[in-house]
Amino acid sequence: MAVVLGLDAVLLRGQAGQTGSTEVKNVKDLTLNLESGEADVTTRATQGWKASIATLKEASLEFGILYDTEDADFTAFQEAYFSNTPIALFITDGDSHGLDADFSITGFSVEQPLEEALTVSVTAKPTASTRAPVWK
Repeated sequence: MAVVLGLDAVLLRGQAGQTGSTEVKNVKDLTLNLESGEADVTTRATQGWKASIATLKEASLEFGILYDTEDADFTAFQEAYFSNTPIALFITDGDSHGLDADFSITGFSVEQPLEEALTVSVTAKPTASTRAPVWK
Protein backbone atom coordinates (compact mmCIF):
# COMPACT_ATOMS: atom_id res chain seq x y z
CA MET A 1 0.00 0.00 0.00
CA ALA A 2 1.37 3.38 -1.00
CA VAL A 3 0.66 6.13 1.50
CA VAL A 4 0.03 9.55 -0.01
CA LEU A 5 0.61 12.61 2.15
CA GLY A 6 -1.63 15.65 1.85
CA LEU A 7 1.37 17.89 1.33
CA ASP A 8 2.13 15.97 -1.89
CA ALA A 9 -1.34 16.64 -3.32
CA VAL A 10 -1.78 19.38 -5.91
CA LEU A 11 -4.54 21.81 -6.84
CA LEU A 12 -4.33 23.10 -10.40
CA ARG A 13 -6.37 25.99 -11.78
CA GLY A 14 -6.91 27.36 -15.24
CA GLN A 15 -9.32 28.76 -17.77
CA ALA A 16 -12.73 27.07 -17.87
CA GLY A 17 -13.08 24.61 -20.73
CA GLN A 18 -9.69 22.99 -20.27
CA THR A 19 -7.78 21.15 -17.56
CA GLY A 20 -6.15 23.48 -15.04
CA SER A 21 -2.37 23.64 -15.40
CA THR A 22 -1.28 26.36 -12.94
CA GLU A 23 -0.40 24.96 -9.53
CA VAL A 24 -2.08 26.77 -6.65
CA LYS A 25 0.71 27.14 -4.11
CA ASN A 26 -1.24 29.42 -1.74
CA VAL A 27 -3.54 26.63 -0.56
CA LYS A 28 -3.91 25.29 2.95
CA ASP A 29 -6.05 22.34 4.03
CA LEU A 30 -8.29 21.10 1.23
CA THR A 31 -11.32 18.81 1.32
CA LEU A 32 -12.93 17.28 -1.77
CA ASN A 33 -16.44 16.06 -0.91
CA LEU A 34 -17.91 13.44 -3.26
CA GLU A 35 -21.43 12.13 -2.72
CA SER A 36 -24.27 10.54 -4.65
CA GLY A 37 -27.97 11.00 -4.35
CA GLU A 38 -29.94 7.83 -3.82
CA ALA A 39 -33.17 6.28 -4.95
CA ASP A 40 -35.16 3.82 -2.87
CA VAL A 41 -35.44 0.53 -4.79
CA THR A 42 -36.94 -1.51 -1.94
CA THR A 43 -39.23 -4.32 -3.06
CA ARG A 44 -40.58 -7.48 -1.50
CA ALA A 45 -37.60 -9.25 -3.04
CA THR A 46 -35.24 -7.40 -0.67
CA GLN A 47 -36.70 -9.55 2.14
CA GLY A 48 -37.42 -6.82 4.68
CA TRP A 49 -34.33 -4.74 3.94
CA LYS A 50 -34.41 -1.22 2.50
CA ALA A 51 -32.42 -1.09 -0.71
CA SER A 52 -30.94 1.96 -2.43
CA ILE A 53 -29.16 2.72 -5.66
CA ALA A 54 -26.83 5.65 -6.31
CA THR A 55 -28.18 8.37 -8.60
CA LEU A 56 -26.64 11.73 -9.45
CA LYS A 57 -23.13 12.43 -8.23
CA GLU A 58 -22.21 15.73 -6.63
CA ALA A 59 -18.96 17.32 -5.58
CA SER A 60 -17.84 20.27 -3.53
CA LEU A 61 -14.40 21.56 -2.78
CA GLU A 62 -13.40 23.49 0.34
CA PHE A 63 -9.99 24.95 1.05
CA GLY A 64 -8.22 27.86 2.65
CA ILE A 65 -5.83 30.35 1.10
CA LEU A 66 -3.87 33.18 2.65
CA TYR A 67 -5.38 36.63 2.13
CA ASP A 68 -2.79 38.18 -0.19
CA THR A 69 -4.03 40.66 -2.77
CA GLU A 70 -0.72 40.43 -4.65
CA ASP A 71 -0.95 36.64 -5.04
CA ALA A 72 -2.18 35.45 -8.46
CA ASP A 73 -4.02 32.45 -6.94
CA PHE A 74 -5.88 34.64 -4.42
CA THR A 75 -6.79 37.08 -7.19
CA ALA A 76 -8.01 34.30 -9.52
CA PHE A 77 -10.42 32.91 -6.91
CA GLN A 78 -11.55 36.37 -5.82
CA GLU A 79 -12.30 37.39 -9.42
CA ALA A 80 -14.07 34.09 -10.15
CA TYR A 81 -16.29 34.63 -7.11
CA PHE A 82 -17.20 38.28 -7.66
CA SER A 83 -17.66 38.00 -11.45
CA ASN A 84 -19.46 34.60 -11.33
CA THR A 85 -16.92 33.32 -13.83
CA PRO A 86 -16.22 29.56 -14.04
CA ILE A 87 -12.70 28.38 -13.29
CA ALA A 88 -11.09 25.06 -14.24
CA LEU A 89 -9.82 23.07 -11.24
CA PHE A 90 -8.00 19.76 -11.14
CA ILE A 91 -7.79 18.33 -7.63
CA THR A 92 -5.07 15.69 -7.75
CA ASP A 93 -3.21 13.40 -5.37
CA GLY A 94 0.05 14.65 -6.89
CA ASP A 95 0.20 11.66 -9.25
CA SER A 96 -2.45 12.93 -11.71
CA HIS A 97 -5.36 11.04 -10.11
CA GLY A 98 -8.32 13.19 -9.11
CA LEU A 99 -11.31 15.26 -10.17
CA ASP A 100 -11.09 17.57 -13.18
CA ALA A 101 -13.97 19.98 -13.87
CA ASP A 102 -15.06 23.55 -14.36
CA PHE A 103 -16.18 25.03 -11.04
CA SER A 104 -18.17 27.96 -9.78
CA ILE A 105 -16.81 29.65 -6.66
CA THR A 106 -19.83 29.64 -4.35
CA GLY A 107 -18.12 30.76 -1.16
CA PHE A 108 -15.36 33.27 -0.42
CA SER A 109 -15.34 33.85 3.34
CA VAL A 110 -12.65 36.05 4.87
CA GLU A 111 -11.45 34.87 8.27
CA GLN A 112 -9.75 37.37 10.59
CA PRO A 113 -8.39 35.50 13.63
CA LEU A 114 -6.80 37.72 16.27
CA GLU A 115 -3.42 35.96 16.36
CA GLU A 116 -3.15 34.46 12.88
CA ALA A 117 -2.81 35.64 9.29
CA LEU A 118 -5.98 36.56 7.43
CA THR A 119 -7.25 33.64 5.36
CA VAL A 120 -10.07 33.02 2.95
CA SER A 121 -12.23 29.91 3.04
CA VAL A 122 -13.13 29.05 -0.56
CA THR A 123 -16.00 26.77 -1.60
CA ALA A 124 -16.30 25.55 -5.19
CA LYS A 125 -18.84 23.33 -6.96
CA PRO A 126 -18.92 21.95 -10.51
CA THR A 127 -20.79 24.28 -12.83
CA ALA A 128 -22.66 24.05 -16.13
CA SER A 129 -19.98 23.56 -18.76
CA THR A 130 -19.22 22.01 -22.11
CA ARG A 131 -17.21 19.36 -20.25
CA ALA A 132 -18.59 17.11 -17.56
CA PRO A 133 -16.56 16.48 -14.40
CA VAL A 134 -14.26 13.49 -14.79
CA TRP A 135 -12.21 11.40 -12.37
CA LYS A 136 -8.83 10.74 -13.94
